[in-house]
Amino acid sequence: MEIIHDMQNAVPDGITTALAIGVFDGVHLGHQSIIELVRRRADDEGSKSAIVTFDQHPALVLRPGNAPKLLTTLEQRLELLELAGIDYVYLVSFSEDRATASPEEFITNVVVDRLHATSVTVGADFHFGAKRAGNLALLERLGEQHGFEVTGLTLLRDDDLAPEPISSTVIRRMLAGGEVSQAAEALGRPYEIRGEVIQGDQRGRQIGFPTANIPVDTSLAFPADGVYAGNFIRANGERHGCAINIGRRPTFYQHAEHSLLEAHVLDFDGDLYGEIVRVEFVEFLRSEQRFDGIDALAEQLKRDIDKARTILQA
Repeated sequence: MEIIHDMQNAVPDGITTALAIGVFDGVHLGHQSIIELVRRRADDEGSKSAIVTFDQHPALVLRPGNAPKLLTTLEQRLELLELAGIDYVYLVSFSEDRATASPEEFITNVVVDRLHATSVTVGADFHFGAKRAGNLALLERLGEQHGFEVTGLTLLRDDDLAPEPISSTVIRRMLAGGEVSQAAEALGRPYEIRGEVIQGDQRGRQIGFPTANIPVDTSLAFPADGVYAGNFIRANGERHGCAINIGRRPTFYQHAEHSLLEAHVLDFDGDLYGEIVRVEFVEFLRSEQRFDGIDALAEQLKRDIDKARTILQA
């Protein structure tokens, strides 16, 4: 997959693209259905598949106080698009200046001049350009003018999963409720957090359950405070089951300022400090609670680990 940086380069002469435009945060099942359509169209047209997306969520620039928590970092999003088989990603550098471009300017400069689009796929509620003035109807008129076909898709539904269409907003809501198994179904994979293992206060090790501590990135969506079964993937690809705690550890601290992610890695005894790891959330085990003493906490942690092991083995 080749990344085309905003207003810097373009697809080579002689290449045309079938493309889709969107944030694609999470690259969930709804996004994957769009990507599959784009790839099929590219094959049918003898062109290349392309995605137009943004280096940051537009809401972070336009309304930072109400910007949503993200399901993926930019690095993850690009990895997932590459795994999905996309040929080109056009990465829009979204800023206050970029947000002032008119809908017509955006389509001419990006879709026509740099991506040589023969077809464009968007959501039916798609808006673009300054003050979100562009919509599907305008895009269709511009398509007629510049010679590309436009398709507006309704959101993918799965009534067994949720009563509303699959979207990044719905998945964020699932995570906020601790529904990580449902979020995994909507994503098509377990939800994961990446980060560097840092040295903590050694509480887990002192009571016989050492943990890998990963700082919470406040720009990302996190599952609700609680205990989860999950997977721990090291930088070298080595995988282990784990029991994950997200919370403020009320047994030790009455007024912790923020939640901490701690993963007890099953069947592992080694040094992880400084390693960039991935933590996947598989199933919710219980809510966070305060215990009357270390012994009661240690007993519960043992039950949590046993339950996590059983779930992951199954």
